[in-house]
Amino acid sequence: MITRNPRRVLPAAVAAVATATLLAGCTGGSGTAAAPATTTAPAGATPTATPTPTPTVKPTGAADPALKAFYGQQLAWGPCAKDPQNKEDVSALQCAALKVPLDYTAPAAGTLDVAVVRNPATRPDQRIGSLLINPGGPGGSGVQMVTYDPKGLDGPLHDRYDIVGFDPRGTGGTSPLNCLDDRARDAWLNTDQAGDDHGKQLADACQAKYAQVLPFVGTRNTARDMDVLRAALGDQKLSYLGMSYGTYLGSLYAEEFPDRVGRLVLDGATSASTSLIQHNIEQSAGFERALKAFAADCVTKDACPLGKDADQAPQKLAAFLDGLKEKPLRTEKGRTLTSSAAWTGVLSRLYGGEKAWTGLRNSIGWAMVRGKADYLLDLADGYNGRDEEGRYGPSADAYTAIHCADGATDAPAGEQLQAALTDLAAKAPLVGKHDPMASLFDPDCRIWPFRATEKPHVIKSAATAPIVVVGTTGDPATPYAWAEKLTAELGNAVLISRDGEGHTGYGASKCVRASVDAFLLDGTVPAAGIHCPTD
Repeated sequence: MITRNPRRVLPAAVAAVATATLLAGCTGGSGTAAAPATTTAPAGATPTATPTPTPTVKPTGAADPALKAFYGQQLAWGPCAKDPQNKEDVSALQCAALKVPLDYTAPAAGTLDVAVVRNPATRPDQRIGSLLINPGGPGGSGVQMVTYDPKGLDGPLHDRYDIVGFDPRGTGGTSPLNCLDDRARDAWLNTDQAGDDHGKQLADACQAKYAQVLPFVGTRNTARDMDVLRAALGDQKLSYLGMSYGTYLGSLYAEEFPDRVGRLVLDGATSASTSLIQHNIEQSAGFERALKAFAADCVTKDACPLGKDADQAPQKLAAFLDGLKEKPLRTEKGRTLTSSAAWTGVLSRLYGGEKAWTGLRNSIGWAMVRGKADYLLDLADGYNGRDEEGRYGPSADAYTAIHCADGATDAPAGEQLQAALTDLAAKAPLVGKHDPMASLFDPDCRIWPFRATEKPHVIKSAATAPIVVVGTTGDPATPYAWAEKLTAELGNAVLISRDGEGHTGYGASKCVRASVDAFLLDGTVPAAGIHCPTD
């Protein structure tokens, strides 16, 4: 139930939609990726006519004879298809499709085409290799991260690396999941009257359209796709910059392919060893803290609609947002700003840190003081991936499908459920009050049609190469404690800390960027305990 409580790890590229997210934080985007010009990503799996040898139960990467053809493929690079919503010049970019098994334990059963884009290094004589990037989500498009901001990583990194984005399974141009039509999606996302069948509505729609693909969209399979892509790009080791959920993808890669780890940077760390329920409680607490920080700043401004009392300001805002359940506002175009949509709009701007607070304060003021709903609803639309024509991309459904495939299926009941609700109310009394059950079950995998074998677990890297983790002390979506936890669990890892508000650190601090760039370019491992200010 993702957008009634907008706390998913928002793709860091969906914000300006590309590395302006890398370099700013996360908001929303259309969710439409630029597909390769020479191929079309299938809606499901493509049957494979030629049988291949039976693989081991646990795929072993390039050493598996059944996967030899995938690892040995040559990518057919060509011009990228024009995305009518993208105004950037993409003529220098190259797009291709990477063929991967639908099921790595049965490669002969079918294949998927993974959408890939490459922005070649600007100084090829000094080229190190490829830098794979992932914007987060799950559900974010790595292709869009590059095509919507082709100059986003210009400078030392782009001088020496080909910047490579790809769309994970179920997202963008890689078998995208659009389970509900746009009208149904509007109602499903913005309702304040979600019944017991709310999650089932989505699950049934996804099963009806994508039953063949849903069991195989989990992050571990995407990590395997990433290793096939590494080989197809000609790189012996993986260099990678993963944001938000992309830190989980990078961690699983290190667990699955420790001998292929090159220079990995994980910014805005998620917690792989925490159950879904506890994960959501901790994340709700992060947004509660960020909401109060925003309100405390607001009351110091002349135009603050929350008054001048810092203690009462957060409650005043929450009361207004919750009150929209009974008295929703209408936009100039006749749409409705529900309480759910308003909460989505407000919380989505907390990803951007203090630089986003002025715009958020103004949007709240228009709604609270003038009764104008348009600006808050625009924020919610951006987060949900709804464009001006009312069309949605696949990010929301991919978010649910990937989480459920990753084993987010814990369903406490009775005393355990009551204990979780009590914990949520204590740690996030404002953010969690709107819809406590949706806050706990985000997404709702209890009735998902496929049971995943993946479970929350400690990821410890056996790689000899060090891994860099970046954490932000005031990150609402991926709390700083998760970065500390992941650093400790990986073992051979070092933490860069950014002091400040907002989601992820690379785009918000010159100090963080300098340390990360030095690691990616020269292998210089940051000093332990380094703290960086926000720009």
